[in-house]
Amino acid sequence: MRVLTARWVAGCVAVTSVALEVGGLALAYVDRHLLPVRLATWDFSAVFGEVVNLAIPVVGFVLASRRPGNRIGWLFLVAGLALGLSAFSQQYGLHALVAAPGSLPAGRVFAWLGSWIDLIAYIMLGFLFLLFPTGRLRSRRWLPAAWFMGAVFTLVTATVIVYVTRFWSDPYGSSAQGNPAQTPALVALFSLALAALAVSVAAVVVRFARSVGEERLQLKWFAAAAVLVLVMFAVTFWLSSAVLDVLSNLAFLCLWVAVAIAVLKYRLYDIDVVISKAVLYGSLAVFITAVYTALVVGVGTLAGNTRSPLLAALAAAVVAVAFQPVRQWAGRLANRVVYGRRATPYQVLSDFARRIGGTYSAEGVLPQMAQTVAAGTGAAQVVVWLRVDDELRPEASSDGSLHAGPLPVAGHELPRLPDADLSAPVVHQSELLGAISVQMPKDEPLRPAGQQLVADVASQAGLVLANAGLIEDLRASRQRLITAQDEARRRLERNIHDGAQQDLVALAIKAQLADVTVDEDPAQAKQILGELKDDAAGALENLRDLARGIYPPLLADLGLAAALGAQARKSPLPVTVEADGIGRFGQATEAAVYFCCLEALQNTAKYAHATQVRICLQAQNGTLRFTVSDDGTGYDMGHTPLGSGQRNMADRLAALGGRLEVRSAPSLGTTITGHLPIPSYTPARTGS
Repeated sequence: MRVLTARWVAGCVAVTSVALEVGGLALAYVDRHLLPVRLATWDFSAVFGEVVNLAIPVVGFVLASRRPGNRIGWLFLVAGLALGLSAFSQQYGLHALVAAPGSLPAGRVFAWLGSWIDLIAYIMLGFLFLLFPTGRLRSRRWLPAAWFMGAVFTLVTATVIVYVTRFWSDPYGSSAQGNPAQTPALVALFSLALAALAVSVAAVVVRFARSVGEERLQLKWFAAAAVLVLVMFAVTFWLSSAVLDVLSNLAFLCLWVAVAIAVLKYRLYDIDVVISKAVLYGSLAVFITAVYTALVVGVGTLAGNTRSPLLAALAAAVVAVAFQPVRQWAGRLANRVVYGRRATPYQVLSDFARRIGGTYSAEGVLPQMAQTVAAGTGAAQVVVWLRVDDELRPEASSDGSLHAGPLPVAGHELPRLPDADLSAPVVHQSELLGAISVQMPKDEPLRPAGQQLVADVASQAGLVLANAGLIEDLRASRQRLITAQDEARRRLERNIHDGAQQDLVALAIKAQLADVTVDEDPAQAKQILGELKDDAAGALENLRDLARGIYPPLLADLGLAAALGAQARKSPLPVTVEADGIGRFGQATEAAVYFCCLEALQNTAKYAHATQVRICLQAQNGTLRFTVSDDGTGYDMGHTPLGSGQRNMADRLAALGGRLEVRSAPSLGTTITGHLPIPSYTPARTGS
C-alpha cells in the first residue's frame, strides 16, 4: 500500500474510532440518571476504561501511517474500531431501548452488536503479542500458535454471538445481563481463550529472552506489561468488581505506555517528526482553549455576559500576542519529549554549519565536530579521523581521549575502525579524506535517526577535512623538505670530504714530494708530475660529478633529453629514454623532472630486481608528463606505504603544482608517472 493511501485509510479509521468512543461517552453522560443501577455506565471504572481505549486508535494511526508494511499499526486500528463500535453500540442500544424507548431506530441491532464485537479487540491483542515489534512471527515455529489462537478466539466469538442472539427481543433483561463466561457451556471455551492468550504472551517472553541489541530494549517493558495484562485478564475472568476493572484498565494503560516507550525512546517506527508535531500543535490547542475559556467563559460568567464580543476580541488579542513565545516553548517541549536532553538532528546540522562557516581553525573545528555528533546521537565517544598521505589518523574525539593509532589506507576504501558501532567515510570529490566513528553506550544501540545524522554530518564535513588535510599535508611536506635539505647538505659534505677534498690533499702531498725530488732525482720528479697531471684530471672529474649532482651543466646547456640520456648511459641497467619532440622548459621544471627520474632510477636499481627501465617524456595540453617504468618484481601498494624517495618526488612536484602517481603490483613491475603544468615552453627544433 502506498504511504499516502495508507495514511488516508489509517486516518479515517482512527477518526471514526475516536468519534464512536466520544459518542458513546456522550450518550452515557446524557443517560446517567435515566438508567437503572444494574445498567449504569457512568461511573469511574467505565469512564476510565473508555478513556484508556481512546489511545488505541491514535497509536494505530501513528504507526500505520509511518510504517504501513508493519502489521502492528493495523492491529491497533482494528482493535480501536472494534472497541469504538462496542462502546457506541452499547450506549445507543441503552438509550434507544431503556433510557428513552423508541427515540432512536434499530436499537436492538446496536445492542446485539455491542454485546460481542469487542471480542475482536482481544483477538487483535493476542496477535499483537505474537507479532511485536517487527510485525512478523519470530520464526515459522510459532505459526501453529497463531493458528491456534485465531481459531480459539473465532470459536469463542461465534459462540458468544449465538448466546446473545437468544436475547434479541429483550437484550437488557435480567436474564440477558449475566456473564456468559459463567455459563457452564462457555466456561471451557473461555478457559481455552485464556490459554491461547497465555501462549501469545509466552511468545513475547521467549522473544525477549532470545533477543539482543535494540530489539531487547524494545521488548523489556512490553514483555512485563504483557504478563501483567494476562494476570489481570485471568483475574477479571473469574471475579468482577469496580476495583478489578480499574486495575485491569491500568494494566492495559501500562501496555500502551510500554509501546510508547519502544516507539519514543528507541525510535522503533521512526516517527520522531509525527510525535513532535503532535505535541507542538496539541500544546498550542490547549493554550488557545485555555485563554478562550478563562476570558470568555470565566470572566463572562462573573460579569453575567458570556457572549460579549469585547471578551472574544480580548481573547483573540491575547492569543495573537502570546502565540509566538508559546509556540517556541511548545517546540522545545516537543523536542524534549522526542529527543530528551539531546539536540535534535536539525539543531546538530545547523550548529555544525554555523561552526564551519565561522573563523575556526582546524584544531578547533574537528573537536567541535566530534562533540556535535555526540550531542545528537548520545554516543559514548565520537572520533574524527583524518587522512594524511596513506594513513588514517585519529585527530579529535568528543571526550578528548585518543587511544587508537594510525591505520593504513589502500586507495579510497575506508578500513575497519576500532571500537566503532558505526563508521561514516568523509569523501570530497570522490577522494577519501577521513571518517567519523561512533561508539554507543553498551545499553543503547545507535538508532536509524542517529545513523542518518552521522551520514549527513559526514556528507557536509568534506570541505572541513579537506582544509584540515591540506594543513596536515603542508606540515608533513615542510618537515620532509627540511629533512631532505638537511640530508642533502650532509650528503654534499660527505661527498666533498670523501671525494674532492681527498683528491686535493693527495695533489698537495705529491706536489710537495715533486718539489723535494726535482733537484735530487729529476726522473722521479718527472714521474710524479705525470701522476699529478692524471690526479688533477681525476679530481676535476669528481668535481664535475659533484656539480652535476647539484645541478648538471648538461641539463642547463642541452635540456632534459640530453641530461637523462647521459644518466641512462651510466646506469647499471639498460635504460631507454623516449623524449622525441621535447623542447626546453623553465629551470625549476626541468630540475624537478630530472631529479625525479634520477630518484626513480636509483630506487629501481636498488630494490626492483628489474632487467630494463623505460623513461618517456611527453608535453601536450599544457602538461609535461614523465613516466619511469620497469619490469621488476613490483610490490603490494595496499600494504606498503610510499617510501622516502617517492615522498620527496611527490613534494618536489607538488611545490610546482604537479602531482605524482605510483602504480605497482607483485610480479607486474612499477610505473611512476609525474604531471607538471607548463604554461609556456619552447618546442624542440626538428630542422635547421
